[in-house]
Amino acid sequence: MANSPDFLDHLRELMGAGGRTVSARAMFGAHGVYVDGLFVAIVDDDVLYLRADDVNRGAFSDLGLPPFEYTTKGGARHAMSYFRAPDDALESVHAMASWVRSALGAALRTAAAKDAPGANRRVRKPATRASLAGKGARRRR
Repeated sequence: MANSPDFLDHLRELMGAGGRTVSARAMFGAHGVYVDGLFVAIVDDDVLYLRADDVNRGAFSDLGLPPFEYTTKGGARHAMSYFRAPDDALESVHAMASWVRSALGAALRTAAAKDAPGANRRVRKPATRASLAGKGARRRR
């Protein structure tokens, strides 16, 4: 089931309190929600899942809120670091504000960890003529 435009508009209003810029972009049959340019939430079937990390995950767990899960083509289930928003957060700007701050904090911490020196990430080598020639059809000389 797709997300309804009315629900996405409601989320933009709730999450944009205090002058924040909120946008939603379609992705894989769901929507990604960005606050001030940072990816902070997923909306799937009109259900909001907010970003979590080791710092704020306990707040979701304490309320028994489930993580966002998806099923691969092979049938395996995978949970992501996004948890269902509490129902009361969807009722008012005031109730949503602390949850948005928490998700935004998780997004900022994740971005900082990725940018940290020595972060465990794959380093791409610059493309060379030889590596580009190996892609697609080979040239004959």
